[in-house]
This record gives sequence, structure tokens and C-alpha cells, in this order.
Amino acid sequence: MNGVLRRALEEKQKLELIYMDDKGKISQRGNRIVSIKEETVIAYCYTRETVRSFKVANILSVTPYRERRRYKKIP
Repeated sequence: MNGVLRRALEEKQKLELIYMDDKGKISQRGNRIVSIKEETVIAYCYTRETVRSFKVANILSVTPYRERRRYKKIP
């Protein structure tokens, strides 16, 4: 997984992370990696609109970010 994170950092690629916090809550977030430390990834989180830190051990999945289409409901 570190290779994928490092490549995304180098290419400034937006990623989708599935992450579990220390309390066991799972979330899915769009991120852009800012830096990678030994056990932590610093990334801009598009969900929270701020820079956040993520423990590498708690990252469950990393995939390229795909924009979601928003459809209008038809009455």
C-alpha cells in the first residue's frame, strides 16, 4: 500500500481511502496526499475540507478517486 500512496503523492493524484478510526468507525473519504511519514499519512480531506492525518495501519483500502455523478430525482 505504501507504493500506491507514494505514487499518488508524486503524481498529485486524488485518492479514495476507506479508513477505520481508533474507535472502530469506518469512513470513506476523498483525499490528496500531502506527505507520508513512517506510520502516518498527511492528506487534504475533501470530505472535511481540511488537512488531516491518517494512521497507515488504519487505512483499509486505497483506490483512485472517481467522481460520483449526482442525479436529480424525477418526480
